Amino acid sequence: MNPITKPLELLKKHREIVSYLFFGVLTTLVNYLSYLAAVRILDYSWLATALAWLVSVTFAFFTNKLFVFHSGKKGKRALAEALCFFGARLISGGFDVGFMALFCDILRLDGRIMKLISDAAVVVFNYAASRLFIFKKRDKGLGADKNSDP
Repeated sequence: MNPITKPLELLKKHREIVSYLFFGVLTTLVNYLSYLAAVRILDYSWLATALAWLVSVTFAFFTNKLFVFHSGKKGKRALAEALCFFGARLISGGFDVGFMALFCDILRLDGRIMKLISDAAVVVFNYAASRLFIFKKRDKGLGADKNSDP
């Protein structure tokens, strides 16, 4: 077997996870850089974290929908998908804000390090929520295409 073919086959087989990780890293970077910019302006880490959350979740929704899970939902189903996405991210965002408030604003630990720790936990939760609930594929046996509305 060609040495280039094997890695390409693995990438194709695991495309969803690889693309989620790629865009997850970009989303985490957007979140982290937004946090660093906001914390210079705002007095509280939790407020900077909340603002960074809003920016990064908006970025994550569009990249997940278009490039990771290839969701073709439109109309009311797309709106429901967006509400579920932002709802799940609200849960992980609440964790992130609470974590940062406790460890940075109360315990006075380094926000740059605490943000990286918090982001790692958030990434795991967000992938599980996206894969299992938000962008889940419908069973083809039910006569529905996995990526489009009936």
